[in-house]
Amino acid sequence: MTTTDRPDPARIRITAYSLATCLGLGRAVHLDALREGRSGLTPCDFPAVPIRCHIGRVAEVEALAFPQAVADFDNRATRLALLALQSDGLAGAVAAMRDRWGPARCGVVLGTSTSGVETLERAYRGRGDGLRLPEGYSLRHHNDHQAVTAFLQAHLGLAGPGYTISTACSSSAKAVIDAVQLIEAGICDAILAGGVDSLCLTSLMGFESLELVSRSPCRPCDADRDGLSIGEGAGLMIIEREAEAGGRLCGFGETSDGQNMSTPPEDGAGAAAAMRAALFRAGLTAGEVGYVNLHGTATPANDVAECRGVEAVFGSAVPVSSLKGAIGHTLGAAGAVEAILSLIAVEEGLLPGNTGVLAQDPAIRCRLQTATETAPITYAMTNAFGFGGNNCALILSC
Repeated sequence: MTTTDRPDPARIRITAYSLATCLGLGRAVHLDALREGRSGLTPCDFPAVPIRCHIGRVAEVEALAFPQAVADFDNRATRLALLALQSDGLAGAVAAMRDRWGPARCGVVLGTSTSGVETLERAYRGRGDGLRLPEGYSLRHHNDHQAVTAFLQAHLGLAGPGYTISTACSSSAKAVIDAVQLIEAGICDAILAGGVDSLCLTSLMGFESLELVSRSPCRPCDADRDGLSIGEGAGLMIIEREAEAGGRLCGFGETSDGQNMSTPPEDGAGAAAAMRAALFRAGLTAGEVGYVNLHGTATPANDVAECRGVEAVFGSAVPVSSLKGAIGHTLGAAGAVEAILSLIAVEEGLLPGNTGVLAQDPAIRCRLQTATETAPITYAMTNAFGFGGNNCALILSC
């Protein structure tokens, strides 16, 4: 690629994707769950967790055979990434991407919140009399934020730029944005982008200390919601230039509130600014967006603030729902996982239902989609917001 050979933005496409959540592995099982309004949340059985709650645990993690060639990287987060790679032929699509563009032109950009810290937690609990961490524990391979990215580069033979973004729950939405911008800038021709986060005590007990963990499966936007349910997952996608078909990130917006470490502005102004920026980049009006996937964590403050932001941009006409009642809050993976689910909704013409809601909070005046319906969608927006005031809005089409 030369400096005059600039990529056509319309031909930068999501050419393959897959995901792993508590609903299962791959596109088909998630499409079925969206159609059925099914939740994968279950009573917490994660080791050493003393609180009563529900979690989104990926059942296949423990039994996975991890590749010996990269065994040093074995941790819960890299296992989640590998489960996504092994679904929907994604590993083969990555190999084809590498062969087409060359390893040096193929990058990896991921988002995560806690990486493989669960391995450190187990190592710490397993210390012997000398209080030393057990043999085999490695900061670089396990809970360094770069660990999953480095694993994917080594396992897949990708030699282009590789880095990790960690901005709490907006992390992987930012990774998808960065991937498109790296291609637009001519730095890469193709990128494996997405997010991974695993269940761990750090997340479960951290949110419990903030009194934000629900005692029952979370119910975003419900009048009696009492907090979130933590999940885990991986969402990975190939983004390429010069693609003839596939999904498209046609607009995105990023803002920063900078108001509070954990509480959004009550009027949702930062969220609204990100959504408006996404519409501006896409060249769309609010009326052209057919569905908004809410960040919708089921915490009392978040849901109301976000929906006020949505109402400020879209009014009350656009259907909205949160998917966290189905998969839990996958934290740093949420942006990418829910972007993939939103793209599936566009591809299949689905308005996903807001799983778990019994009675809509009267303070939320958006058009809440309580049950899944079929309807043509040309553009869908998905939101991802993080502690510290990080706001991202993505607009997807196909």
